[in-house]
Parts: sequence; C-alpha cells; structure tokens
Amino acid sequence: MKTAMVMAAGLGKRMRPLTDTMPKPMISIAGKTLLDRGLDALAQAGVEKAVVNVHYLPRQIIDHVGQRSRPHIVVSDESGLLLDSAGGIVKALPELGAEPFFILNADTFWIDRDGQDLEQLALAWDGTRIDILLMLARPDDATGHSGSTDFLLDAEGRLARARGAPEGLIYAGAAIVHPRIFEGAAAEPHSLNIYFDRAIAAGRLFGMSMRGHWITVGTPDAVAAAEAAIARHGGS
Repeated sequence: MKTAMVMAAGLGKRMRPLTDTMPKPMISIAGKTLLDRGLDALAQAGVEKAVVNVHYLPRQIIDHVGQRSRPHIVVSDESGLLLDSAGGIVKALPELGAEPFFILNADTFWIDRDGQDLEQLALAWDGTRIDILLMLARPDDATGHSGSTDFLLDAEGRLARARGAPEGLIYAGAAIVHPRIFEGAAAEPHSLNIYFDRAIAAGRLFGMSMRGHWITVGTPDAVAAAEAAIARHGGS
C-alpha cells in the first residue's frame, strides 16, 4: 500500500477546552502529536503519499505537515464543508489512485508488539475476496475506549456487526479499502458505515485482530491515560 487517507478534519468537540485553540490531531501525547503518530506509522509501513483532510483551524495542520519529508503529504481542504468520513475520501480519490489504500483516523494510535500492525494488515489484504479490511482491537488491550464493541470476527476473518456483544472487537481506526467501493459516489457528507454495511451484505468486509496495544484519545482526561499506557507498554 503506497497511499493513505488520514482523517484529520473533525471538530474535536469532546476534547474542549484543548480544541478551543487547536485541531484535535495537533494535541500532543507524550511529546508527539496525534497526527505525527499516525503519519510515522504510515511511513514505517512504506506509505509514500498520505492525503490529510482539514476543516477546523486548518492552517495549523497545513503548516505542521509541511515540515515533514515522509510520507509526502497532500492536503485535502474541506474548509468550506465538512464531508464526514466517506465524503472526505471520495473528494480525495484523485490523489489516492486506483489501487487499495490505507485509511487512518488521526485520533487513535497504538504501541506495536511482535511486528508492525499496519504491515501485517497489508499482508492480510486479498483483493479477490475483500473490499474493506479493518484493523481491530481487543477490549482488554485498549486504552481510552468508552463504548461497546463494533464487530464480530469469524474463523475466516469475515466481519458482522457486534451490536455490543462482549466477545466482539473494536474498530481500531485503521483500514485498507479498495477504491472500487466508491464508484459513483459523490463528494458530499456521508459515512463510511454505509460501505461497511454493504461489504458485510456482500461477504466482503474482513478484519484482522491487531497485536499491539490500542489507544484512543476522545476527551481531555484521556490524555493522561494515554501517556500512562505508553509508559506501561514501552511505547514512545
């Protein structure tokens, strides 16, 4: 996977007052911004170009990514209209190309164990039977998640909605998708969940349980918990 879409355009309302003056991806966790944590992981996985969408206080992100050399950054400007998860990707498709690409949420990261999780996700991709491949986290190996589980993973790797089932897994905010799923879609506000459900119905939504410790930062008090998890699990 040589390209990636980094979802960085959200308003970050739950992170106020931290996000009163900065976009959420610019919040620093243990000395590194959330955005840089994601971009570093993509660079390590061999991604050459990352499209980063912006909406709220966009200049801060634009100036920040302009200082990076890897991966090459292309900014997708949604200042005029926030396009939600799928609409933002559709707008960026000309830059993402015709091959499968990573999607990464800018407010989650993880501490790798036993190999690099994004590389493992790429190795699990099989475009003949998969349209969307999600990276999944175990609830007992996650920090900062306050919701229920998202997906059930069967023996073949196919996914179904968990609807909060205790044996379910959490969507870890990283995925690989084939751009064919967006054929005919408009660059207007709509959610990726539409495409998840279509792939489930077609038997083409798959998942991989990650090996690392997953961390999400949704509220200001989650910053301390994230930094404690980094110290506890040997991250940096």
